[in-house]
Amino acid sequence: MALGRLVNGQWTTVWTERNENGEFQRMPTQFHHQITADGASGFRAEAGRYHLYVSLGCPWAHRTVLLRALKGLEKVIGLSIVDPVISDQGWKFSDKPGCIRDKVNQADYLWQVYTKANPNYTGRVTVPVLWDKHTQTIINNESRQIIYILNTEFNFFAEKTVDFYPKSLQTLIDKTIDAIYQPINNGVYRTGFATSQTAYEQALKELFLALEYWEKVLGKQPYLCGEEITLADWCLFTTLFRFDLVYYGLFKCNIKRLVEHPNLWNYCRELYQFPGIKQWCNISHIKQLYYVGLPELNPNGIVPLGPIINFDLPYNRRDRQN
Repeated sequence: MALGRLVNGQWTTVWTERNENGEFQRMPTQFHHQITADGASGFRAEAGRYHLYVSLGCPWAHRTVLLRALKGLEKVIGLSIVDPVISDQGWKFSDKPGCIRDKVNQADYLWQVYTKANPNYTGRVTVPVLWDKHTQTIINNESRQIIYILNTEFNFFAEKTVDFYPKSLQTLIDKTIDAIYQPINNGVYRTGFATSQTAYEQALKELFLALEYWEKVLGKQPYLCGEEITLADWCLFTTLFRFDLVYYGLFKCNIKRLVEHPNLWNYCRELYQFPGIKQWCNISHIKQLYYVGLPELNPNGIVPLGPIINFDLPYNRRDRQN
């Protein structure tokens, strides 16, 4: 994957996330501070204190934008949206449609936010980033941890009372997010960025075995963890939404399209049509990120006009196919 990284605070494009077998191995995130409602973590939940940096094309960042909207935190946590196309200096800020410049740190590139937090930072420069304006540092850049924070710790300020991580289901939700991560969320990347036939086929097999498993689960119950929407569903949704748009073609995840999985396709449409979601589902940013921003996979940068997918088609979750 032709993305740069920082080494001791200096930008470089000489690196790889593949091993000697051609397998894609994602580098771990490094900022894992927690925000808590009572401030016991050292970072108290406060209105106006925190800022979220995201890409609307990236599925990991997308899930944090959705939780911000679902909880009604738009007036509480600020937002910057990077340019959909990754530059030779990584994520950049621009005035393209759907983008929001960095009005907090006035950065031109996201790596400048990372080096402001740690001048000697070594590692990937990724979205999402949750920034603390008080201490001038990155709180967290791990999407899974950020959605937990947004769901739970800002309830005093949230305009919506929904809870996607109820105590009675927390163990199951955690296990489900673990179960979908490697074969599906990360599996599309393991497939698309494989550089050997063996690595590609293994990742593809695991991906579709997992999709077929959850297709059967959703034939028996409406959501991944039972009768209510949870964080696990939003984690799966951002991958499913991109599946036919980019993963099926560009990433060669082409055994079956999402629309050929009746239960998963029905489920995806319901989540897309959930109040507050569709305005944050930017197909243009998604296509630009993958088809223009990954020249090693698409050297000419041609963005396909299709597929034409109607996520607004009516859904009927009671008519599930077992």
